[in-house]
Amino acid sequence: MSTSELSNPDGHCVGPQSEQAGKAASCQGCPNAAICASAPKGPDPDIEIITRRLQNVKHKILVLSGKGGVGKSTMTKELAFTLGHRNLLVGLVDTDICGPSIPRMTGVRAEEVHQSAGGWEPVAVDDNVSVISTHFLLPNKDDAVVWRGPRKNGMIKNFLKDVSWGELDVLVFDTPPGTSDEHISTVTLLQQSGGVSGAVIVTTPQEVAVADVRREISFCIKTKVPILGIVENMSGFVCPKCDKSSMVFPSKFGEGAGERLAKEYGFPFLGRVPLDPRLMKACEEGVPLREIASDSPAVIALDRVVDGLLHQLSLQSAPNASSA
Repeated sequence: MSTSELSNPDGHCVGPQSEQAGKAASCQGCPNAAICASAPKGPDPDIEIITRRLQNVKHKILVLSGKGGVGKSTMTKELAFTLGHRNLLVGLVDTDICGPSIPRMTGVRAEEVHQSAGGWEPVAVDDNVSVISTHFLLPNKDDAVVWRGPRKNGMIKNFLKDVSWGELDVLVFDTPPGTSDEHISTVTLLQQSGGVSGAVIVTTPQEVAVADVRREISFCIKTKVPILGIVENMSGFVCPKCDKSSMVFPSKFGEGAGERLAKEYGFPFLGRVPLDPRLMKACEEGVPLREIASDSPAVIALDRVVDGLLHQLSLQSAPNASSA
């Protein structure tokens, strides 16, 4: 019997809202069985509120990775900025409750969330991109967030229920590594309040990343989250002096893990994004890479990724968008 069969004997997740959640045969061996079993059952009265909050959001997408260290938050930040560069309205939700990094990467670490008559106002990064994160709610920005699952889940619900998102083309969710409480809560709440458009899976070229990414793909399949495509990050290294690219993680298969996984599962391969040392500077300064290195091969690659993502969403750049 395979590992997946041991953790999910009948191959079907009954979902955290089911009366059999945590008790069904498919729950045996699942690390989240106890969480699902103890979760409140029946209709959630907050779902109607969340549905109203998100009624003017055209698309909700998750950025996922089965492991840490693949540059997922950096990719999320650059995708949000690139979408904003296309003159699309973008909301960015930092669901990494215990390790929020999006505020620093977007240059709004010193800001706070303000309460208005309509609810929490997300922090504006620029005219097109806004952010919500646990970081903004901490009295001391360097405090550790030592929360158990239910409190983390409650905060994610607050991000959806209490934030006045208004009209958005895309609401992007940056998630922590793995398939834990934050992922289950986010997917469940979105599916019950209008649906989730899909997920972007981020990997790196090496084989060591493949096993963890497969688990993330399995999570999406079991929870019925469409996969919009796979992005291979850190695919090559860009010399900041000559802009020439060289492979850092060569594969014995002749192609990176991202492209092979996309072919194996039949998902779109959105593209390869190379390492560029200037990207670290962009993250430290809280600006898009485009702002400090508009001719970087990584910027060109990100534009191609967004082209593919917009195609999957059947969404077009808004009129008067800046040229890529």
